[in-house]
Amino acid sequence: MEQRSRTTTLANGLTLIGEPNQANCSSTIGFFVKTGARDETPEEAGVSHFLEHMMFKGTPSRTALEINLQLGNLGAQANAFTSEENTVYYSAVIPERFREMQELLSDMLRPALEATEFDTEKKVILEEIALYQDRPHYYLFENALRDYFGSHPAGNSVLGSHASVSAISRQQMLEYFTRRYSPSNMVLVATGNFDWEIFVADSERLCGGWQSSEVLRVTRPHASADRRVDFKKPRLNQSHAFLISEGPSSQDPHRYAMAILSTIMGDSTGSRMYWDLVDRGLAESASCDSDEKDGTGCFTAYVSASPDTLDQVVSIARDILGSPKSFSDGDLDRAKAKVVSRLVLDGELPMGRLMTLGMEWQYRRESTPLATIIKRVQGISRHDIERALERFPLTQWSEYRLVPD
Repeated sequence: MEQRSRTTTLANGLTLIGEPNQANCSSTIGFFVKTGARDETPEEAGVSHFLEHMMFKGTPSRTALEINLQLGNLGAQANAFTSEENTVYYSAVIPERFREMQELLSDMLRPALEATEFDTEKKVILEEIALYQDRPHYYLFENALRDYFGSHPAGNSVLGSHASVSAISRQQMLEYFTRRYSPSNMVLVATGNFDWEIFVADSERLCGGWQSSEVLRVTRPHASADRRVDFKKPRLNQSHAFLISEGPSSQDPHRYAMAILSTIMGDSTGSRMYWDLVDRGLAESASCDSDEKDGTGCFTAYVSASPDTLDQVVSIARDILGSPKSFSDGDLDRAKAKVVSRLVLDGELPMGRLMTLGMEWQYRRESTPLATIIKRVQGISRHDIERALERFPLTQWSEYRLVPD
């Protein structure tokens, strides 16, 4: 029998979501903060990701060493990540250690931002920026999205630049934390083997005193353009191309249909791009994705190939993108089977459900049972995809290439 999620909200605005299942052998817990690169000013570029690191560097009651030692003593699988739109702190533990993990994670979400740790971690972030700039696909994606979105904040860089991170002060980070880490802008999620009533009581005790404030995010759609930009890097063995068109937002009802279409055209195996480009040995990789964001979205295609075949590869990819309705009933059925399989494999694990519940609440204030999501995917028809293409016709593309200098 499928587990149903439960939801409540503390007086200070912190939302609690739980999906208990006593049959699970593990428990997961995570704070989802609705803040990321798109919520930063130009002077703060990279502060969300920098702050994520600082959560592990000490609190008023624990040093960084004590946090790391306790995580080890709990046997916790704990981590965090920052995106353009969310920062997430999560952990998986055995049920007997769940309450200890909740106490530790709640404490970490109120960091000390100690000056020495701040200066040390800034050096780590700068090294990370340099590392990622050496990765061709990351370099291309970051620069392409920045150009495509222009003044729209959805194109902001998660890591920021060497210059922006170098200039961030502890006071700026503290002001950003105060502005964005309000309990009303967060959701605390638990899944797996845990007690809901105890979870709620502990949340009230640990987090109920957090000060709340109004947090805003301006969301607006972004229309696609028809442009071509080339970037160059020395000593590249492969060339890369990234194409972007308008796609559905995370709130758009067409998102399921466009996700299925991206699987038909550019899944890693058995898709049109796979057979026409990867299987034939023309491209090293080729994929499509419906990238849903808060209030906007984009539909993308990526290929990598040797420099002398990139023109041919992009031409074939554009032919596929230019005929989105050219798929068989078998193609549609296989795409839905892939998506459903991935949903089931993720959904039967507490960590998979944790991520789904947290993200869904952040974007749509919903807690949808896994069976309902599967039913929606299985119900997608050719007509649904054609209707989605009326709204997102995939006729205007911005093309970005990264080629050897």
